[in-house]
Amino acid sequence: MTIRNLDYLFNPQSVALIGASTQPGSVGAVLARNLFGAGFSGPVMPVNPKYVAVEGVLAYKDVASLPLAPDLAVIATPPDTVPRLIAELGARGTRAAVVITAGFKETGNSRGAALQQAMLEAAQPHLLRVVGPNCVGIMVPGRGLNASFAHLSPRRGRLAFVAQSGAVITAVMDWAQPRGVGFSHLVSLGDVVDVDFGDMLDYLAGDPETDAILLYMEAVVNARKFMSAARAAARVKPVVVVKAGRSLAAARAAASHTGALAGNDAVYDAVFRRAGMLRVHTLDELFTAAEILATTRLPAGDRLAIISNGGGIGIMATDALAFMGGRLAELAPQTLAALDRVLPSTWSHGNPVDIIGDAPPQRYEAALAPLLQDPGVDAVLALHAPVAVANGVEAARAVVRAVKAQPGKTLVTSWVGDQVARAGRQVFAEHRIGTCRTPEEAVRAFMYLERYRSGRLALMETPPSVPEQFEPDAETARAVCRRAVEAGREWLSPDEVAALLRAYRIPQVQPHHADTPTAAAEAAAQIGAPVALKIRSPDIIHKTDVGGVALDLPNAQAVQRAAELMLERVTKNRPDAHIDGFQVEPMLDRSRSHELIVGIAVDPQFGPCVLFGQGGTAVEVLNDTALGLPPLNMRLAFDLMRQTRVHHLLKGHRGIPGANLGAVAQTLIKVAQLAADVAELAELDINPLLAGPDNVLAVDARVRVASVPDPSVPRLAIRPYPKSLEKPVVIGDGRHVLLRPILPEDEPPLQRSFERLTPEQVRLRFFVPMKELGHTLAARLTQIDYDREMALILTERGIPGTTEIFGVVRIAADPDNERAEYAVVVPEHMTGQGLGALLMREIIDYAASRGIREIWGDVLRENAAMLGLVRKLGFRVADDPDDPSLVRVTLDLTARRA
Repeated sequence: MTIRNLDYLFNPQSVALIGASTQPGSVGAVLARNLFGAGFSGPVMPVNPKYVAVEGVLAYKDVASLPLAPDLAVIATPPDTVPRLIAELGARGTRAAVVITAGFKETGNSRGAALQQAMLEAAQPHLLRVVGPNCVGIMVPGRGLNASFAHLSPRRGRLAFVAQSGAVITAVMDWAQPRGVGFSHLVSLGDVVDVDFGDMLDYLAGDPETDAILLYMEAVVNARKFMSAARAAARVKPVVVVKAGRSLAAARAAASHTGALAGNDAVYDAVFRRAGMLRVHTLDELFTAAEILATTRLPAGDRLAIISNGGGIGIMATDALAFMGGRLAELAPQTLAALDRVLPSTWSHGNPVDIIGDAPPQRYEAALAPLLQDPGVDAVLALHAPVAVANGVEAARAVVRAVKAQPGKTLVTSWVGDQVARAGRQVFAEHRIGTCRTPEEAVRAFMYLERYRSGRLALMETPPSVPEQFEPDAETARAVCRRAVEAGREWLSPDEVAALLRAYRIPQVQPHHADTPTAAAEAAAQIGAPVALKIRSPDIIHKTDVGGVALDLPNAQAVQRAAELMLERVTKNRPDAHIDGFQVEPMLDRSRSHELIVGIAVDPQFGPCVLFGQGGTAVEVLNDTALGLPPLNMRLAFDLMRQTRVHHLLKGHRGIPGANLGAVAQTLIKVAQLAADVAELAELDINPLLAGPDNVLAVDARVRVASVPDPSVPRLAIRPYPKSLEKPVVIGDGRHVLLRPILPEDEPPLQRSFERLTPEQVRLRFFVPMKELGHTLAARLTQIDYDREMALILTERGIPGTTEIFGVVRIAADPDNERAEYAVVVPEHMTGQGLGALLMREIIDYAASRGIREIWGDVLRENAAMLGLVRKLGFRVADDPDDPSLVRVTLDLTARRA
């Protein structure tokens, strides 16, 4: 379940408080005080057989005695009673509960785990949603709902805050109260047995009362649901997250606190980046980011101009900008000339713009005008330090006037100080202009805006087509790994590793296997000197550590002698290891290449991750790696490379030519595909992967395999491209085309296909006239989440992004996967061949296979062709009561699965 019945949780018409109390200081008493005192307009019904009344309201002895079924139940009774209460409430018609009580799985004992399972089993038949257990509760100030035992009642606002920790919820409320920060929702998830972060993101993304979503997170329960929800939410509003458990010790504490496993922190970085979420590291940063994102327009880029009435604070801001990776704008000559005309001759004559400490309000206004007009400036930071000769409040008002006169640019402000500066900051707050207390905080706020802007752009960026289309031999790769698992082996042999890389077209060194030192010498003579010699053993993973590698051997005699000495060393260092001979390889000239590492690691929560970075024997010391989630495309692969320091070296330096970055990116895509295809693959290291100006070459690799724990659980956090849906089709004019799911690379041909639609087709499909599709909409239509959406296209065979599209059909399911809206379009020049009916049948079959219960769509009443088609396909047609120009068409799919 996702958002099903969450309206009963956050917008109930009635509430029952089970465990209400009059005992001072008790949880039941605080809950009652908050529920009755927050202004909730519906009935609040206390339940406790000990009392006649609670907070002056008649109490009921049990659930059966309630005069009506409450939409929401708040439970604060001993853990043994909770499963029975949930069952009784569900039977009466309650659809949501907040379980305050602790003592379930988080205790670590079997009884608590059994009670938790019993509670879930009691809720499931009634689709009753549960927040908690072991939580502070929920608050919706706009509805007058405070179903918590928090010490304060929060202000109404447009920020939603969701946290696993109740202590963090109450601390944030305490922080927010004196600052006047308000909330649309405050939700303490507790042990996250049902309602989780994915549910909350889905719900809050569609909530019109919420401008930004803030998360405090210790662990994710359902990785795929979380990723789908996070990617959808981040497209429509800012999502800012604090992830606790960054260190190993803190991760252990987080796991014991919530009863959930905490993942690798680097993986969470990759997750948040892929989802388009903004990660911060403290609660103070969380609210700085939230406030600035809620009040300030996003910049067009990262070029910042700084204006101040003091050189010191301007320099501090400049230092902070450089430290945080920002960019100081270069002012245009006409801007400098305009500033010369309005500023004293002693001004700084550059960026930062120091307008001198005696600056009156009019000087701020005059200096801001050319900065806001400069095309090389994306945002302006206005700073002010209190002085005796000028009024800070009037200066703030002058800044407001300037930005209102030229509203196109992003503005961030910092009136530095406390008592005097506070009034100036209040002016900005009243006009919803982002303001901070210090220059460093203001720069950080600007960088939040820039990081969010670039993250959103990355979500919508069209990836280039993959230059080399490769068809991996996935079955061979699976067979290699399965045989090893069935034989009880953890590590693949060198020959098996080579077969795995060949199956995915990854170029590799061709080793020669030699059983004895004499055979190694013969292999070296055959290869030609110089050569490298390596020990072969299934028990030795790091060969260098035991003296199992010798390089630059000049001739066969040297190889034989090195092999004999190596055998002695390795036998002494690892007497337990089974030795399987030697590998002899040609010695490579590495002077024009870069040593990289590419690999796969499996995170317990988010599944396989692709690793990239600087390789070689000192890879752990260099610590220059980045992680990405499969599947990858060219854009994501290049983004993964850019996160490392070695990326700068790969462009070429000091006589070493640049690497073929396209070949590196394609290798990352192949490795990501391998991670997606082979469930038994537990770990892969290609180290080094030599990257030269022409190509890449895997020099050494190791692979660990393991049995698949639960094949029914999705292994990847993001559903990969469903290749199984590809099928050849012969259309009416005799052409052989391909039916396949849409890819992000298909945006250019989708745009071209739209251009071939007639104005009437556009109006019938989109209900409004449109001259062009536009990048934002086209990206949204091609960069889909295959777990929630599907778009099938009829296209030519060839490289995605370069072929013509002859028709598109799509469905977008609700988060509960219950109902899906359809759309279909075929360009005018392809009509009359039955393509619309073909596409509709394919998407109907797909929806039924996914368990979707109903397909629906809104059709213009005058669209006779579409109405005729859906009637033939069995859709029910009904008038739209809200719009006489539309009809609603629906198709029940439940009968197809019977």
